[in-house]
Amino acid sequence: MGSTRDVEHETDRSTESDAATGSDREGGSARRRVVGSGRRLFRRLNAFLARQSIVPDRPILDNTDFPFLPRLEENWQAVRDELDRLLEMRDELPSFHEISPDQGRISRGDNWKVFVFWGFGKRSGRNCGRCPRTAELLDGVPGIQSAWFSIIAPGYRIPRHRGVTKGILRIHLGLKVPRDRERCWMEVGRERVTWRDGECIVFDDTFKHSVVNDTVEERVVLIVDFDRPMRTPGRILHRAMIATLKLSPYFRDARRHQQSWEERFEKSYAALERALN
Repeated sequence: MGSTRDVEHETDRSTESDAATGSDREGGSARRRVVGSGRRLFRRLNAFLARQSIVPDRPILDNTDFPFLPRLEENWQAVRDELDRLLEMRDELPSFHEISPDQGRISRGDNWKVFVFWGFGKRSGRNCGRCPRTAELLDGVPGIQSAWFSIIAPGYRIPRHRGVTKGILRIHLGLKVPRDRERCWMEVGRERVTWRDGECIVFDDTFKHSVVNDTVEERVVLIVDFDRPMRTPGRILHRAMIATLKLSPYFRDARRHQQSWEERFEKSYAALERALN
């Protein structure tokens, strides 16, 4: 988007620039309205979902409540191997806010990189194709909604924030944990946890949580969002809430940015493969 001075001096593009600026402003305002009103509504609905939950309503959950976790942990090295190949193109990976602009408060610069496999129930065929073993494991997660590699730079801190709906729980599978583990941690509610390579942490991200990496190494986990086990009324409401989110600018913008990035990355990836061959 051009600045005011760009518009003034490039008169042949003024109409187009003004239109783009107006469109961006309208899109940003609409997104803020939807996010703001949606959060207020979802907070009311979350109380109902908590009562419908089959598992406890607490920040950190017990892994034994989720029988599919051992398969992820047993095969973590295969996921790490695919991650390592991607990290050879680390500079090409998008920052979180480049995919989801609404995350600009917690994602700054190149400090939080992502590689998305699933988003709100939509599978990325291209990205899953580049990491077939990871994709196969994710296909075995019941009720999967989103999944991505989350890469946090050395020295970066993600401020406290919270998710939208109690209908979703989140897994962190440790893949590349700094050796100085005590200086790399996550706080969920009032509970502090540290990661270990090959181990899962399950938590409810509607509790405020933050991440600190005060080490000289990057931290990488596989994040997986999946449907919370609930009784039938809770499942019905949850499906309606997800359908509403999919209609919002929040989802549509993120999906559009993800598709655009995938097209650019595919060209870079093909060029690297040609160079290596």
